[in-house]
Amino acid sequence: MANKTLEYRDGAVTLKGYLADDARPGARPGVVLFPEAFGIGEHVIERARRLAALGYVALAADPYGDGAQATDLPGAIEMMTAVRSDVSRWRARAQAALDALSAQSGVDRARLAAIGYCFGGSTALELGRSGASLRAIVSFHGGLEAPKPEDAKNIRAKVLVCHGANDPLIPPEQVAAFEAQMRNTAVDWQLVSYGGAVHSFTNPDADKLGDPAFAYNATADRRSWAAMLSLFEEAFGSR
Repeated sequence: MANKTLEYRDGAVTLKGYLADDARPGARPGVVLFPEAFGIGEHVIERARRLAALGYVALAADPYGDGAQATDLPGAIEMMTAVRSDVSRWRARAQAALDALSAQSGVDRARLAAIGYCFGGSTALELGRSGASLRAIVSFHGGLEAPKPEDAKNIRAKVLVCHGANDPLIPPEQVAAFEAQMRNTAVDWQLVSYGGAVHSFTNPDADKLGDPAFAYNATADRRSWAAMLSLFEEAFGSR
């Protein structure tokens, strides 16, 4: 498997993503993965490797530059907020990752997806709202607040939101607003709530934060991964 650091740029910012590709012949669907607010780390890299083993070309994207990672939750929130504060810059940072993935020789540029975790889930949705050429978008325990909700009409992809039903960081009002926003579009979308799951339910290291709002849930992790693969089959067809 040809796994490597992939450098790409967003304007003057050098970004260091992680490309996972098993180098099998033929053009294959490409998936860009946006990480949690802590930045590109083992969780998103492991998911990229898992997708590559299934025949996708996967790029774990760098949201901050130089592969920067936060060392604690306050630092992660500060870094995330800096990117989110300018929606045009946020979208451009996500598009830079999609462009870097699309430029890889093994990628079928007509079959692209964006997925993300927590802040990364919000980023995948925001990339979709920009009108990016995507077949599928999947958010895992991501924030659902939209800076420009009217841009939901620009989404060209099938959308799957995997949400922890007990997530205290995503209030019911935010979920309801997202659903109302999507109902006003022609987008093929679904939102699945996993009972008993809170924030970061796909990350086995979530419990290390020592905050009950963050916890791994093996059942929700397994089910949401399967739901994503089912959506990919619909969106991409045979690999």
